[in-house]
Amino acid sequence: MTSEELLQKVRKIEIKTHGLSRNIFAGEYHSQFKGRGMAFSEVREYQPGDDVRSIDWNVTARMNRPYIKIYEEERELTVMLLVDVSGSRNFGTQSQMKRDTMAEVAATLAFSTIENNDKVGVIFFSDQVEKFIPPKKGKSHVLHIIRELLSFEPGHHGTDINAALEFLTNAQKRRCTAFLISDLMDPELAESRKTKDRYAQSHVAPVVIASRKHDLNIIQIYDRRDAEIPNVGLIKLRDAETGERIWVDTAFRSTREAYAKAWRTQQEELETMYSKTGINHVSMRTDEDYVKALMRLFRR
Repeated sequence: MTSEELLQKVRKIEIKTHGLSRNIFAGEYHSQFKGRGMAFSEVREYQPGDDVRSIDWNVTARMNRPYIKIYEEERELTVMLLVDVSGSRNFGTQSQMKRDTMAEVAATLAFSTIENNDKVGVIFFSDQVEKFIPPKKGKSHVLHIIRELLSFEPGHHGTDINAALEFLTNAQKRRCTAFLISDLMDPELAESRKTKDRYAQSHVAPVVIASRKHDLNIIQIYDRRDAEIPNVGLIKLRDAETGERIWVDTAFRSTREAYAKAWRTQQEELETMYSKTGINHVSMRTDEDYVKALMRLFRR
């Protein structure tokens, strides 16, 4: 991609996602993610209608009349975007590739962040952390992030979600709102499903630790052909992350059904795991409207 082509793509995404964030998501973002942290401000005398759970019993005992604690929103929030840059993102059979949808979703979230005067940072990861952009404010910072989303080429092609979550936990000391944007094609997840203890500690531990320290939200972006395979006869498939090639005869109905069943099983297990750990998550297909999916996530 030439510099001119990159600038055109940046401008196109800026126009599309900035408008979405300003007109649609800004209010949802503010209501759902602002004010998660509350700082003590003062006490005042209890008034009819006040929440009794806010009563400061120590002050009440000293003054012989009820007083309540007043809190203020911690106005400034830090948002971290964990973006999967592994080889499997370079796949798309419908309107666009997964990497393009990931870039648009990340850009929309980034613009929503600066619309509320918050800071946004990015972690690019494959099977290791490829690049870390520290959180900052401002439109120029978001445009820098979009350029990186469109042009960054990783040094590795595998996927290790654990590495990204562990880096987030170590690098971001204060609580933040984090969005993990990935197709979730991690070999550790697939391997753990073969064991009796599904999603054993090797995967669950980093997720649980990150979700306890931060407000973790997972956005899965997938292509239609990740979930189902059509009848196109004998085809040769290549794993984008390992380079392994195999022949598959899609003419057999049993082959297509097994492929679809494996996808459904994966999705059900992911749903179960994230529900048990209390993590907000949403799945969106590249040829579907990601606006609706993000609205579901914001309101969940």
